Amino acid sequence: MAFAFDTLGYSKHLQDAGVARREADAHAEAAREFVMNELVTKADLALALDNLKSSMTIRLGSIVAAGVAALAILQRVH
Repeated sequence: MAFAFDTLGYSKHLQDAGVARREADAHAEAAREFVMNELVTKADLALALDNLKSSMTIRLGSIVAAGVAALAILQRVH
């Protein structure tokens, strides 16, 4: 998901706090380029959790099926 990041506003805020314009602009651009690309949204987390739930459900189902099959085989042996 793409984010809108106000580099001009961010730079202005830094300048208002006493940071030189050149450094404030560089910091704002670096934040946009490097930090914003790594952010995760709630939707991203929800999708990851849904995928994890599905994967765990499939694994648990497989384990239960294997256990039932093993019990059936053991009953036939005895």
